[in-house]
This record gives sequence, structure tokens and C-alpha cells, in this order.
Amino acid sequence: MRIIRHIPNRVLFNTLFVSVNILMASTRFSLSRSVQPILKRPPFSSSPRFAPKALLKSYPCPLWSSSFSFCLQTLHHSTSPYLSSSSSSSSFSSCSSFSPPSMASSFTVDDSIGSNPLLQDFDFPPFDIVEAKHVRPGIRALLKKVESDLDELEKTVEPSWPKLVEPLEKIVDRLTVVWGMVNHLKAVKDSAELRAAIEEVQPEKVKFQLRLGQSKPIYNAFKAIKESPDWQSLSEARKRIVDAQIKEAVLNGVSLEDDKREQFNKIQQELERLSHKFSENVLDATKKFEKLVTDKKEIDGLPATALGLAAQTAVSKGHENATAENGPWMITLDAPIFISVMQHARNRALREEVYRAYITRASSGDLDNTPIINQILKLRLEKAKLLNYNNYAEISMATKMATVDKAEELLEKIRSASWDAAVQGIMLNLVYFWLKRLPIFRSLIYHMNLFPQRLSI
Repeated sequence: MRIIRHIPNRVLFNTLFVSVNILMASTRFSLSRSVQPILKRPPFSSSPRFAPKALLKSYPCPLWSSSFSFCLQTLHHSTSPYLSSSSSSSSFSSCSSFSPPSMASSFTVDDSIGSNPLLQDFDFPPFDIVEAKHVRPGIRALLKKVESDLDELEKTVEPSWPKLVEPLEKIVDRLTVVWGMVNHLKAVKDSAELRAAIEEVQPEKVKFQLRLGQSKPIYNAFKAIKESPDWQSLSEARKRIVDAQIKEAVLNGVSLEDDKREQFNKIQQELERLSHKFSENVLDATKKFEKLVTDKKEIDGLPATALGLAAQTAVSKGHENATAENGPWMITLDAPIFISVMQHARNRALREEVYRAYITRASSGDLDNTPIINQILKLRLEKAKLLNYNNYAEISMATKMATVDKAEELLEKIRSASWDAAVQGIMLNLVYFWLKRLPIFRSLIYHMNLFPQRLSI
């Protein structure tokens, strides 16, 4: 109830609208993540095994990997519900997205490459040991490896699941996991060195993705599966995967030739660069906002955890004596603090200030994303025309269950339902804006609280 009281419909609508746009704009370069089975673990018992040091080793199937389903198939052949350490290691070696052969063993010529944590076999991403210096050599070595795997696949590809889908998924997975790990680190542990490293290798990564997405042998093999007599015997999930891959190949420009393909690839490289810059501006704008609070009444309502985090942030900014109890407290736009302020702070003025700062990030000054947005829209339209679509919205909806018309219908329903309330809020704020400039009303507004609902965000 506290959240509903403090955050009105327009805030929830803005949040929903932004989330939908982020989902629609996400890079679509996946294979079968949406149809992977769910791993059902046995329930925890009250036995001493629950102690951290006594817990069984994590399942050798990496849950974050798109090769998870292949790994499960290996585990299902085991006669024991739990694997011994030796069998677990063997199973992971055979099903991990980096094996076989292991990534590390592929780079034994250069010790610095062989010890690169981005190229090691791991159950879970080793975020704690990855540094900016690992990115350039690690990503380039990985690209060299997956390019070699792609060459081999194109030479030996057959229109069958084991000879096409499984090896292709492992190629995609290797790059997806490692690149995702590096970009996640940039989002949570940003540095100039890490940014420079990612910016340098990103064009090489995009170039490989374009080559993979435009591979004629792979595209023709998927088409052959759909046109084969065995098509009807495939499960609905596998049919969905094949159809999606054919559609993805078309959207990646597999049907384009010569000049049009070259132009398409240039557009993709530029869109990738602009997207990267857009994200960096938002991140910098998020870090730029800081509000030091010294009066605890201003942050009344914040839970102890939020106060502790705000005090810890203040310490990191040079206020060495800051404590959760006595402050000072540093309010930022980082998610843990921002959400706490919006959900729990009783101070409307604080909520308004923080909310306005959040929704206007990277919209002015050196970090203004407006020119980037305009350029992205222009390039997306050019891309749509190359692929014989009327606009980018049609490309986005091509891989979704919805259609452009249905999306517009939904937006119109939301608009019509919220329009009257929005107009009322605007008029109320305009009246308040002008009235408070008249001396005769200032004391009335202050003492009688004439406009209690003003900007109640």
C-alpha cells in the first residue's frame, strides 16, 4: 500500500512504457533460451549439508547458458541423482558452453591467453577476477576460436538437429556468455580502461555476429529442415526454433547482396556504436546526480538498509564520519537508493526532485542523448527499407506475437484512459504555479495546505 500511495498511475505508466521499449529494443541474437527446460532441484532439508561449506557442488549445467538443455540431457543418463566430483567434472566438460575442447586448452601457446579468466571453464562467471586488461586479448582469442568453429560448421553442416542446431548454439553461447559478462561488469564496475577495451573490440564482435547471421550454409540448412519430410515429426518447440532462425537470418540481411549487404552491415555497426554511447551517457548521468542530506527529517520513511547505503555512499564521497543513524546521507540515482526513495520517502519534494532527475537523465548538456536518438531512428528506418519493411516497428514485431496495429491499439487504450487525469494534473499544477506568485495566497498555501496533492510522486 505504501508504494501505491506514493507512486501514482503516471509514474507506474512511465515505468511500464520504458520497460516495454527496452524489451522491444533488445538485441535479438538468441537461439533457444525461451524453450529450455526448468531444472527441478530437490527440496532443501534441515541436515548439516545446508551449511555453506558442506553444500554439494553447484549443478554442472550453467543455468545462465543457452546450452543448459544439452547439459541436462547428459545428466539424465546418470544413474545417480547426485554426481560424484569426478563424474560432475566429466559431465560439465562435455556439456559446458566452452567444451569440448575447453577454451583454456585452446590457447596454450600464450600463457597470458591461457590464464585469461574470460577463456576458462567455469560453473559461474568469475566476475571477481575479470579486469579490463583481460578484455582485448580474451575477446579477440574467443572470436578467433568461434570463427574457426563457424568455418568448420559451414563445411560440415547437415540439415539435422545434431549437425546444425547443437553446434550452432554452442558457438552462439560462447560469445553471448563472455560478452554479457564483460558488459555487466561495465554497468556495475565502470572504468575508463574497461570502456576503452570494450569500445575497441566491439566492432570485431559485431562483424562476427553479422557473418554468423548472414551465413548462407546455415540459413539453407534450416530451410532444408523445414522443407524435409521429417518436419511434422519435430516437437512444437523445435519447429519454433527453426522458424525463428529462418526469420532471424532474413532480418540479419542474409538475403541481401553486394552493395545492399555492405550498406546494411555499416548501419549495424553504427547502430551498435550509438547504442553503446547512449548507454554510457545514461550511466554517466546516473552517476552525476548527488544530493547530500544532513537533516534526517528530509529522508523520513527510508528503511534502515537504505539509510545505511546512503551513509556508505557519503563516506565514499569524502564524508568520513557519515553513519546510518546520524548522517550525512548521499542520495543518488543508483537503483537501490532511487527505489527506496520513491517507495518509502515521505518527503514529496525529495521524491519529486529525485524522480525528475531520474527521468531526465542524459537529456541535456554534454550527455544529451537527443542527437543519438535521432540518428538511431534515422538508421533504423534505412535498415527497415533495405529489408523491405515500411518502418522499424515492423521489424521489431516480425519476431513477436504482437503486431504493429495491436501495439498501437494498446497504446491508444492507455492514452484514452489516462488522458483526463493527466490534463487535470497539468491544470492543477498551472493554477498552483500562478497562485503561489501572488503574495496574498502564499501564506494561505503554506498554512492551509490548499494543494495537498500537488505533484504527489
